[in-house]
Amino acid sequence: MTEVVIKVSYKEVSMIYPRFKSLDLKKQEEIINAGLKEFAENGFDKASTNRIVKDAGISKGSLFNYFNSKKEFYLYLIDHGMEFVQGLYEEIDLMEKDIFNRIGNIGIRKLKMYRGSPYVLDFLASVKLEESREVGDIISEKISLMYDRGMKEIYKNIDYSKFRDDIDIEKAIEILNWTMFGFGEKNIQRMDDFKDGSQFAVEALKEWEVYSNMLKDSFYK
Repeated sequence: MTEVVIKVSYKEVSMIYPRFKSLDLKKQEEIINAGLKEFAENGFDKASTNRIVKDAGISKGSLFNYFNSKKEFYLYLIDHGMEFVQGLYEEIDLMEKDIFNRIGNIGIRKLKMYRGSPYVLDFLASVKLEESREVGDIISEKISLMYDRGMKEIYKNIDYSKFRDDIDIEKAIEILNWTMFGFGEKNIQRMDDFKDGSQFAVEALKEWEVYSNMLKDSFYK
């Protein structure tokens, strides 16, 4: 994954949390995934550090040796998730000017990311809905920056001249996004049927092309 600076860079995070970064990568991943899962399912206020440390196979003292507080760990996970998703934005092919093809390619990449780290996207989705006063202001600043940049990248250099003149392009894109969302949810459910991640991506892309072509027939000249 490409390491880029959004709010806090990977290098800066390493300097801030040297004890955590001194752990082997597998243990870091176990702690991160346990935190992502717990916060995604329960939100900040109701999330239990007891469940996090149990799932991660560490003591509570160890968690607070790496991070000073539950809030600090939560904010670290936001930065981790933002870098994760930024890697997706960095891979957007701006030479692909067809909106259906671009959204399809992004969707397939998201599925591949989900297969490798299933809790990141769920966590970020939960962060957008987080109502805790303790972290609300910080979330608003961090997440809005990420999504604003993401939207600009996704729709940059798109050729809208392909749409029929009688089509409301904004509504057509909404339909496209709804279709991709449903397609993604469907494929997440059957992801475990494929042991080979590459084969899963190939099959998912073939299936998406069927839906995409149907939408193109409806909206394009």
